[in-house]
Amino acid sequence: MKIAVLGGDGFVGWPTALHLSDQGHEVHILDNLSRRWIDTELGVQSLTPMDSIQERCRIWKQETGEQIHFHLLDLAKEYERLKAWLIDHRPDALIHFAEQRAAPYSMKTDRHKVYTVTNNTNATHNLLAAVVESGLDPHIVHLGTMGVYGYSSVGAPIPEGYLDVEIDTPSGKKAQEILYPTKPGSVYHMTKSLDQILFQFYAQNDGLRITDLHQGIVWGTHTDQTRRHEQLINRFDYDGDYGTVLNRFLIQAAIDYPLTVHGTGGQTRAFIHIQDSVRCIELALKDAPAPGERVKIFNQMTETHRVRDLAELVAKLTGAEIKYLPNPRKEAAENELIVKNDQFLALGLDPTTLAEGLLSEVVDVAKKYAHRIDRSRVPAVSAWTRDLGQRVDRDPEGKGLKSVS
Repeated sequence: MKIAVLGGDGFVGWPTALHLSDQGHEVHILDNLSRRWIDTELGVQSLTPMDSIQERCRIWKQETGEQIHFHLLDLAKEYERLKAWLIDHRPDALIHFAEQRAAPYSMKTDRHKVYTVTNNTNATHNLLAAVVESGLDPHIVHLGTMGVYGYSSVGAPIPEGYLDVEIDTPSGKKAQEILYPTKPGSVYHMTKSLDQILFQFYAQNDGLRITDLHQGIVWGTHTDQTRRHEQLINRFDYDGDYGTVLNRFLIQAAIDYPLTVHGTGGQTRAFIHIQDSVRCIELALKDAPAPGERVKIFNQMTETHRVRDLAELVAKLTGAEIKYLPNPRKEAAENELIVKNDQFLALGLDPTTLAEGLLSEVVDVAKKYAHRIDRSRVPAVSAWTRDLGQRVDRDPEGKGLKSVS
């Protein structure tokens, strides 16, 4: 297949592009490189050193003989160029990663909220409108988030996207299938909830074939393809805005930094290893919906854990100290999370779980590149409200100068 990976320079996009190229597909990356500009804005860099996207693609061809094509294009701002690209290249599938992906970043300031909504919603709608106008019929695979469901629980497993309900009518109860009610916990998660509605409309109105993947928190760094050469390594975020919780714990342990657990640590989250994430994309591509079929929704996760349990696991593995801090997020102190992921299991996914060897692998990567870490960027300081911002601990190590007056 000819596959366009939109946002293919990112944390999940890059290993996905490599994986699909390795499977023999013709892969095109469309990206505006905004994630690299955000690094510059935040004054932080990936733990792992990243070459330019052009150099990464050159190394991949050198190592495998396979060409990954890169196109500098901004989905949210360059609608006409996007439409022209689709008509010119006629891809069989479009994998949509081209959205600002960090909840804390989306909550930093009003500017970051506006940017996240503008970028994410426009990118998604521009893509859908351009596909309709191009007259093509590609399979669109979107990387969404488990966060659209929210993190409260009624004690029943969260279904894969849809919920069967009964509605009272004058003639009695009638069954109806609805989207599982969304309860986004950040502006970022809200944009993914808006994506859902856009997908439903374009699927029913124009017959677009869409798969929406509600993904859990990604951990790990290596895939089979990124191991092939030092310069193919994936980006690895450790800062308080973009670093995912388990990866952050492992990095903190590697540099003798306290494992920062916010609130009680009773938040239950869904997780998936990066290797499983790219494998799920491959499986979803092979199971495309037919024109006119409803949007396919998969829960792309393999296991759930409480944050404090993860911290205790990493502390036991590494001897790290755990430090409980005020929570900058507006969320329940404790929650349960039971999630169905039957569809990917039925398609043949063999889940990667939190094995000690894989955890140690991430610690080893962190130790190798520890000299690149700016410890001042480790704390999570982006708060959901002004009141919460006043209670944020910006110095978990206690190394700041203290006033004695």
